[in-house]
Amino acid sequence: MKMLNIGFGNSVAAGRVISVIAPDAAPTRRMVQDARDSKTLVDATSGRRTRAVIIMDSGHIVLSGLQPETLTSRMQEDKGDKI
Repeated sequence: MKMLNIGFGNSVAAGRVISVIAPDAAPTRRMVQDARDSKTLVDATSGRRTRAVIIMDSGHIVLSGLQPETLTSRMQEDKGDKI
């Protein structure tokens, strides 16, 4: 199983990632709050500012301190694809 480094020593299973999005939009903030309320939120920011929201196929939402572009490029490097 390929792991995706999401920063600060944290990783997620790359094959289970559905989407990597920016946390700025109101619907994204509502999704994060709903996940927090239902205990399906994983905060992997290590106390830093949230820069990316990762949606997993299990319904979990993972917060990362890295930019969405950085995470996307890391996923594409693992697959050998170019942007």
